[in-house]
Amino acid sequence: MAQDVSKCHVKKLKVWHLKMGSAKKETVSAMCPTYMLILIYFLCLTACVKTIAGQIKKDERIYPENFTRILDRLLDGYDNRLRPGFGGSVTEVKTDIYVTSFGPVSDVEMEYTMDVFFRQTWVDRRLRYEGPIEILRLNNLMVTKVWTPDTFFRNGKRSVAHNMTAPNRLFRIMKNGTILYTMRLTINAGCPMKLVDFPMDGHACPLKFGSYAYPKTEMIYTWTKGPQHSVEVPPESSSLVQYDLIGHTVSSETVTSITGEYVVMTVHFHLKRKMGYFMIQTYIPCIMTVILSQVSFWINKESVPARTVFGITTVLTMTTLSISARHSLPKVSYATAMDWFIAVCFAFVFSALIEFAAVNYFTHAQMERDKRKPARCPPAPQTTPVKTQPATPNKDKDTEEVLQNADTNGNLRKRMNYMSQQTDWHRGNITTGVTRQPQASQSSSVTGLNGSSSSPKPGCQPSAASSVSASPPAPSCSGQRGSPSRKSSSSLQTLLAPRLQHYQLTGKKMETQPSPCSQPSAAGTGGTSKIDKYARILFPVSFGAFNMVYWVVYLSRDTMQETHV
Repeated sequence: MAQDVSKCHVKKLKVWHLKMGSAKKETVSAMCPTYMLILIYFLCLTACVKTIAGQIKKDERIYPENFTRILDRLLDGYDNRLRPGFGGSVTEVKTDIYVTSFGPVSDVEMEYTMDVFFRQTWVDRRLRYEGPIEILRLNNLMVTKVWTPDTFFRNGKRSVAHNMTAPNRLFRIMKNGTILYTMRLTINAGCPMKLVDFPMDGHACPLKFGSYAYPKTEMIYTWTKGPQHSVEVPPESSSLVQYDLIGHTVSSETVTSITGEYVVMTVHFHLKRKMGYFMIQTYIPCIMTVILSQVSFWINKESVPARTVFGITTVLTMTTLSISARHSLPKVSYATAMDWFIAVCFAFVFSALIEFAAVNYFTHAQMERDKRKPARCPPAPQTTPVKTQPATPNKDKDTEEVLQNADTNGNLRKRMNYMSQQTDWHRGNITTGVTRQPQASQSSSVTGLNGSSSSPKPGCQPSAASSVSASPPAPSCSGQRGSPSRKSSSSLQTLLAPRLQHYQLTGKKMETQPSPCSQPSAAGTGGTSKIDKYARILFPVSFGAFNMVYWVVYLSRDTMQETHV
């Protein structure tokens, strides 16, 4: 029994060892594929690294030797007179433009200048090659040996390809036959401008290019990066003096001619004019000149030289401003916005000069009418009584009678003035010891002035009293009979001589009232004319209303020139 038990244990141990061995074999067999995959991966990686390193060494070793052979093989049998795909498919040329400098823009010549990198890309399967180099970067000498598009600028006036220090061209050939051709160009292109809204105008300057000889059945143009990104204009490249480059648009069109239909690519550069220069040089001086011309309305109308200088100076100033404003513009046949403004300002200035001419004319016409009116005098002029030294009652009575019976034409006052002038002439001969005339002589003179028949006797001589009167010595009246006016004047002199003598000695003047029969003088027509009063209000209001309408209309409208595709 014991042996049987021991045998059973031995058998169990064998069975257990057998199971354990089989399990280890299974585990080892499961781990073997993983190790094998890892080992294969490392082996492949090592082989690739060696291959790449060997290839690089091989390239470095064969590039100097095989590069000329590759180019010679490309040009072997190549005919640069034939376009790619000749007699078959249409050749597609992709283009894009990078603007390095934009401007200046000339309004007189209606053109603009720009410096660009003009890129063209097309596929020429005849230039495909096999080799270690993906891109063959060649110089400008290779350009003349292969076919290139005959692109030209349809609205270009002068275009220059830069050749300093060598021709600025970039030429690259890729393994699949794609060619990149880039040139640096300075293009002077025409820009049709409609200057109706000048200087608040905007323009769309086009740049048009296409094939010169190949119609669209043989060659077409497309944009490399699409219409939105094929033309690049950096902000630092568009610093213009008189314009702001506000954007650009691209398009394409088909132009038909007698030789066929051609695809034309168009880029419109949108320009908006800056107004600062014209405000300082034209608009503000015009406004100030008009205001200066209206200052003359506040000057007295008798100041003819001052108002004439204002009018002539402002008119000449407006003429000078108008001429200078046209220098920066082409000789167009229509009126611009600035022309309208200058014309209206000139009209205001000229109207101010005409207004003064009208005021001067009507003022002189009124003076002439007033002079032609008959003089209207009151029945008896009023005189201011003058107090003198005490005199006899009869003499005062006679003097009042003479003053009250003056004729209606003011002859008494004229005589008194005449006598006063003559008294001044003889002022040095008058003394304080003058004797008065007898009372009877004065009475007779008054009686003679009033129309009585009494008169000086023939052959009478002037007495000593009369010789010192305010009149020069009168000739002897002996043997002659004086006229009534001469008698009246002699009597008046005899009567008033003592009074005039007294006033001359005492330094006083006679107080008289202005003659009511005198004609109106120029001083009576002074003051402000009604025309000036109306002009002070009408002219500024009209000019302000014009400015308001002008600026609102032109600043609120869209003055950008439309693009015609």
